[in-house]
Amino acid sequence: MSDMVPGQHPTIESIGIVGGGLMGSGIAEVAARSGLQTVIREPNDDFLQSARRRIERSMGSAVRRGKLSEEEQAAALGRVSFVTGFEDLADCDVVVEAVPEKLELKREIFAALDRVCRPETVLASNTSSIPIAELAGATSRPERVLGLHFFSPVPVMSLLELVRALRTSDETVALGRGLGEQLGKEVIQTKDRAGFIVNMLLVPYLVAAIRMFEAGFATREDIDAGMRLGCAHPMGPLQLADFIGLDVTYEVCNSLFEEFKDPAYAPPPLLKRMLAAGMLGRKSNLGFYPYN
Repeated sequence: MSDMVPGQHPTIESIGIVGGGLMGSGIAEVAARSGLQTVIREPNDDFLQSARRRIERSMGSAVRRGKLSEEEQAAALGRVSFVTGFEDLADCDVVVEAVPEKLELKREIFAALDRVCRPETVLASNTSSIPIAELAGATSRPERVLGLHFFSPVPVMSLLELVRALRTSDETVALGRGLGEQLGKEVIQTKDRAGFIVNMLLVPYLVAAIRMFEAGFATREDIDAGMRLGCAHPMGPLQLADFIGLDVTYEVCNSLFEEFKDPAYAPPPLLKRMLAAGMLGRKSNLGFYPYN
């Protein structure tokens, strides 16, 4: 990590990412394309190979669309390392956790990172709904913990939510904002409460649409067309829920309902039944709509 010049954000040189799924691989791609040494950690080689394929496919698509040259692609891929041990993340300036929305899983990861990373390393979570203070409590460095909530697909979406917990230091906030700017993101800052800015506003909207469909009030196509054509949204709420992932939508609903006990955040019964049937949205090729 380079020294911070007065009035500027510190420059990050290396980043670790725990979890190489859709979000983690997207964060890794953006980081590598931005010139950062990037380390992806997964528990086994099969998961690592899947992460590698996601990154290669995404960069290949960028090359075909003229967004990236073949030379830039090769250089970016050369900056990415794939590891299975937490200790391989020890020298990273920042480590971002990007695993499923399970509180205990995330706390276990933060505790493991706290043991192996340098005291000055910043630990961040890509959680979309879990309060950061609950994750910081698993470490001995709560002042060096913050939320960095990216949006999917990470290489395309320009927004980054920076979440400041009660004990997050000014230096850590400045570093998080600087990292977002290095990655070419528009950074918005929020206090630490479940859902942050975007999901606090988005989830009640998605839940209302799912309940409307569940009640047979209108077809899925008409619900989505109403919001696309009537409100100029790029996609309707049911299609958006499929895109986010119905499993992710369900977990975010639960996190918000647990914190606020507001029925507007409670996951609809239909959502639970769809998950039981393996209907996760686009990632499983079947959700409110079928996908190929």
